[in-house]
Amino acid sequence: MKYQPALRPLTPALLGVAAVLASCTSAPLTEQPRPAPQSMPRQSAPAPQVAGTPPMVIKTSMATNPRAYRQDAASHIYAQNSDRIWKGRLPPMLYAVGVLQVEVDAQGNVRHLNWMRAPNHAPEVVAEIERTVRKAAPFPAPARLGKVVYTDTWLWHKSGRFQLDTLTEGQD
Repeated sequence: MKYQPALRPLTPALLGVAAVLASCTSAPLTEQPRPAPQSMPRQSAPAPQVAGTPPMVIKTSMATNPRAYRQDAASHIYAQNSDRIWKGRLPPMLYAVGVLQVEVDAQGNVRHLNWMRAPNHAPEVVAEIERTVRKAAPFPAPARLGKVVYTDTWLWHKSGRFQLDTLTEGQD
């Protein structure tokens, strides 16, 4: 009598499982963006327009923590102040450096500013940074956070142009 291996009946089943497993891929999550939930639109209708000003679109941030929201807020400030952003690497000596904490409510309105490190030698810079932040409101609404308190460092050149540490191009 000829020897029959016990695994022979399982061979087609094992080949089928192997084929299914081989067809699976494990692509990083960043390559397959998730669709936005239907209940939270990324953009809402334009805000009421004041005569002579362009319409403002209120955006929504899908950040899940203050550090991620800081990226959205910095990009928003840059978009609102594109002519005031220092292009390229900053020079070695800056006029002022300040660390500002900003509280943003669920609608993107600035509720509170708190200086962690104010450039007290340049009170005009403190006032201008506060004016710039308040004028940039409404910020992207922190949909997943409700409200958010984020911190960013302002790198200020004597010309009045600046970079935020979050989006800085470095310093010589």
